[in-house]
Amino acid sequence: MNEKIKVLVVDDSLFFRGVLTKKLAEFDHIEVLGYARDAFEAKEKIPQLKPDVVTLDVEMPKINGIEFLKQLLPERPIPVVLVSALNISVFDALAAGAVEFVKKPELSKSDTISAFIEELAAKITIASRAKVTPITGTSKISATAKPSFAPINSSRLVNTTVIALGASTGGTEATISVIKDLPEDTPSILIVQHMPPGFTKMYAERLNRICKMEVREAVDGDIVKNGLVLIAPGDFHMKLAKLGSNYVVKCFQADKVSGHRPSVDVLFNSVAEVAKKNAVGIIMTGMGRDGAQGLLNMRQQGAYTIGQNKESCVVYGMPMVAKNIGAVMIEASNENIPLVLRRHLATL
Repeated sequence: MNEKIKVLVVDDSLFFRGVLTKKLAEFDHIEVLGYARDAFEAKEKIPQLKPDVVTLDVEMPKINGIEFLKQLLPERPIPVVLVSALNISVFDALAAGAVEFVKKPELSKSDTISAFIEELAAKITIASRAKVTPITGTSKISATAKPSFAPINSSRLVNTTVIALGASTGGTEATISVIKDLPEDTPSILIVQHMPPGFTKMYAERLNRICKMEVREAVDGDIVKNGLVLIAPGDFHMKLAKLGSNYVVKCFQADKVSGHRPSVDVLFNSVAEVAKKNAVGIIMTGMGRDGAQGLLNMRQQGAYTIGQNKESCVVYGMPMVAKNIGAVMIEASNENIPLVLRRHLATL
């Protein structure tokens, strides 16, 4: 029998500390070692208790979660799952080295709290298998040298070439490293990142400030065009469709696919059907198999397919499954994927 995942809860809210410590302890595979009321208490308890995973509220008194992560992870690279309200600082905490996050529920809804605990337990399981890389400096992405891209005939690729990218755990930062320096003439990129409602819009706005391409949360009917990155909205599937001479995206709610909504498989399967050989598929870090079959369908229709390599993944799950079933044509680190992508586009 596998050993239990040992968890330390860090939260300044008496209510949430109580809920988390009580409810997480009900899972057979989780052992709650205790709690800390703030970062100072957590720094004292972590060396003593040696948890496998820490759950962390981002907004805390004295030292916030982001500063805590910057101090903790270089000394002890422990997987951290953020437990936060809808707040842009979540992405700063992910940039500082946290591997997952869960949105805090509305306290008045017991069914919402139950779903929240189920999701948190699942994220703790994923985090326990994650590779944590301590971050030095202010950001994971700031030290990356700007690549020199091969020129492409962008006018020839307008409305013909589509890039589809799927990611989960560790994907928020890995995706930034892929797209942040891509030139404005890059064909449209459609992204599914497993993320709850509200956060996808903030994530798109964050990327739009960083990237040369325009980035925004997708809206049903958006036209796909060069220089535009569209991110699937949380709790909505996104697929590619054809409308006259244009590609468009359709955003819709339906049953979860591969355990997710949005699902990478939904996007990849639609791109395989609609764009066929005029497409590139990129599957990145994440737990499970979402996107693997869709990427195989893309490759079988003539698309060029890229998988993030094991060494650079926080969780080598989705790319591994895709590779094992023959969906991946080439593997590369998240930092090298932009070069691989542009070299391929230059051959079209």
